[in-house]
Amino acid sequence: MAGIYIHIPFCKQACHYCDFHFSISLQYKDQLLAALAKEITLQKQYLDGETIETIYFGGGTPSVLDAGEISALINLITDLHTVASGAEITLEANPDDLDKAKLIALKNTSVNRFSIGIQSFFDDDLLWMNRVHRAAEAEAAVKRVQDTGFENITVDLIYGYPLLTDAKWKYNLDKVFELDIPHISAYSMTVEPRTALASFIKNKKQPAMNEEQSAAQFLYMMDAMQQRGFEHYEISNFCKPGHYSRHNSNYWKGIKYLGIGPSAHSFNGETRQWNIANNAKYIQSLETGKVPAEIEILTETNRLNEYIMTSLRTMWGLDLSKLDTIAKGAPDEVLIAAESFFEKNWISKKDGIIYLTQSGKLYADHIASELFF
Repeated sequence: MAGIYIHIPFCKQACHYCDFHFSISLQYKDQLLAALAKEITLQKQYLDGETIETIYFGGGTPSVLDAGEISALINLITDLHTVASGAEITLEANPDDLDKAKLIALKNTSVNRFSIGIQSFFDDDLLWMNRVHRAAEAEAAVKRVQDTGFENITVDLIYGYPLLTDAKWKYNLDKVFELDIPHISAYSMTVEPRTALASFIKNKKQPAMNEEQSAAQFLYMMDAMQQRGFEHYEISNFCKPGHYSRHNSNYWKGIKYLGIGPSAHSFNGETRQWNIANNAKYIQSLETGKVPAEIEILTETNRLNEYIMTSLRTMWGLDLSKLDTIAKGAPDEVLIAAESFFEKNWISKKDGIIYLTQSGKLYADHIASELFF
C-alpha cells in the first residue's frame, strides 16, 4: 500500500504564522493544474506498482478548486494506478469555501474525508492570525459538511498563542466535542522564520510565544481528550477509535508516498525527493516534460534517525526489533542513550517497544534528537 499527496499552492490570503508554500494569486491556476496532471503521469512508476490506499489534497487551500478540477486529478490517478476499494481521499478545506452548493458537488466526487482548518472559534483570534473565515462560519461549515453526509471529518486547532486564555482553549475543545467531530489535529503556535508573525515579534509589535502556556494547554488537551474517549495516537493528533488519518499514519509508519506539486515531498524507503517550491518554475519544468525535484539517497543513519523521530511520536512506539533490521546492534545503542529518559519517566518500554509517557510528550523532539545516531 502507498499514498499520494497533491499540493495545491493557492490561498485567498496569507495567515500570519504560515510558512507553507502558496500563492495568493490564482492567475496561473489552469497551468498549474495541467502541470500537476503531467507530473502524475511522469511519476507513474515512482511507487513501483503499489496499490494506492490514500490520496490527500493539501496546501495551500485545496478547497479553492472546484469539484470538477478535483475529480479530474483523482480520475487520472485511478487511470494510472490501482486504487484500493475504500481508499481514504482527503480534502483540506477552509470553512469559507464549504457552502452548500460546493459540498453537494463534492459529494459526487470520490472525496470521503475533510480536514477543515478552523484554528479557533473566536473572531479576535482569527483576525490576529489573519484567517479568512470567522467563528460562526467555522461552526456552520462543519454542520453543512455533516448534513451533506460526510462523517469522516477532522479539524485543526492551534494553541499556545498570546490571545488564547485557558478558558478560551477549553471552549474551543468543548465546541469540537459538541459538534461530534471524530478527529482533531492540534498544534502549538510555532514562530517560523520569514513569516509575518516572526516579523511582528522581532519588531516588538507582538509578544513572543510562551512555552509554559503552550505546555499547560497541551497537558489540558491530553486530559480532556482522554476523558472524551479520544486516542492520542500521534503528538498532534487525537481521534475516536477507528478514525485515524490513514494517510498521515502511513507517513509515521514509513509507508511509501508520492508527492505531487510544487514543494511536495516523496519517499520510497530508499530515497527522498522534493519538488521546487516555485509555481512558475514548476510549471515551466513540467511543460518540458521534466519533474523539478532534488533527490537524496537515504543512508543507514538517515533511515535509523527517521524511524526514531516518526515512530516515537505515535502510540505504536519505537520498535527496537525494527531498528535492528536497519542496523544490527542499534537497539543497544538506543537503550544506552535513553537511560536518563527512563529515570525521568519520560519514556517507558514494554515488549521491546519504547513509548513516550504523557510527561515525555512535552519533550518529544528533544528525546528523539538525543537518541539519534
